[in-house]
Amino acid sequence: MKRAEKESFIKSFFIFFISLSLLSALVFWYEFSQKRHAIEESVLNEMKVCSFDLKCKQFTFDFVPLEKEELYLLHQDESGYFALFSIPSGKYALKLHFSQNDFDIMLDKIQMHMIEVFLMTLLILALISTVFSLYTLYPLKKALDLTQEFSRDILHDFNTPLSSLRLNVSLLKVPQSENKKVQRIERSIDTMISLGDNLRSYIEGHILQKERIELFVLLKERIAIIEKLYPNLSFVVEGNSFDIHANHDAISRIIDNLLSNAAKYNKQNGSVWIRANTADAILEIEDNGKGIVHPEKVFERFYKEHERGLGIGLHIVKKLCEELNIPIQVISRLNEGSIFTLQLKELTIMKKEEL
Repeated sequence: MKRAEKESFIKSFFIFFISLSLLSALVFWYEFSQKRHAIEESVLNEMKVCSFDLKCKQFTFDFVPLEKEELYLLHQDESGYFALFSIPSGKYALKLHFSQNDFDIMLDKIQMHMIEVFLMTLLILALISTVFSLYTLYPLKKALDLTQEFSRDILHDFNTPLSSLRLNVSLLKVPQSENKKVQRIERSIDTMISLGDNLRSYIEGHILQKERIELFVLLKERIAIIEKLYPNLSFVVEGNSFDIHANHDAISRIIDNLLSNAAKYNKQNGSVWIRANTADAILEIEDNGKGIVHPEKVFERFYKEHERGLGIGLHIVKKLCEELNIPIQVISRLNEGSIFTLQLKELTIMKKEEL
């Protein structure tokens, strides 16, 4: 079950289950109140019968001055329940008393029975909620599967003309003055391929297949690729390397998108620093570029502050980080640059000596 499907299932289940549980709780509370009232009525009826001959062991009796309390009604005080009945003298009343402890014993039996029934009801409601959630999830799952299948087909067909373009551009023989134009074409092709990789990362899961990855080796591989697209920038790797256990494609996509973002919005002849901290298992990617106006929005889908890009690169980074349980933070100042911090502690295997 994919992440979106799990989220939809969990939300549907809890909304349905909690709603039915609250409704059932109200019904059971009302039923319990009715049964409590029935016990009180039963006690009063037994007191009325007992008032004629006083042959009842469950009640204690006494004669008390007739005061404001109404006759033939059940009253409650700190010691239990009592009722007053008239006697021929007129000045006194017969008081029959039922202890609170005996009343609680009768009430507890009913309460325990109702709790057992309520728990069984909750179990049945949980099963009904599960079936209901799966039933409502099926159209969503079917639509997602069709969308992903269609997207995969498009990506597959998309790569063929791009590969042909890259091959033909590499075979072009142009004058020296035209080299920059060819380089721009190559960069555009690489950008389109990167967008295709982003889309593939967005529609496919990355958390199942994991492997051992040496962080600095991976960083140098990804930097070597992006340096060709931004030859005017300098990329500096600092700190210590350590090994992590994660999906290689997902980690590569996170690093590629962060490096691409740091390079794309950097200044002319700017720098990108990649720092790894072994002690805290932290990876930082810093640039001294344009900065971000609203750092709190950069991970939102389709959010962008410049004309370039589609606004999905950092959203994909956030999505992959959530799947891999990697906390990510961003600090940015306008015209000074940005720092993206990845906490890789959950993925760390071992730490290495400083390179």
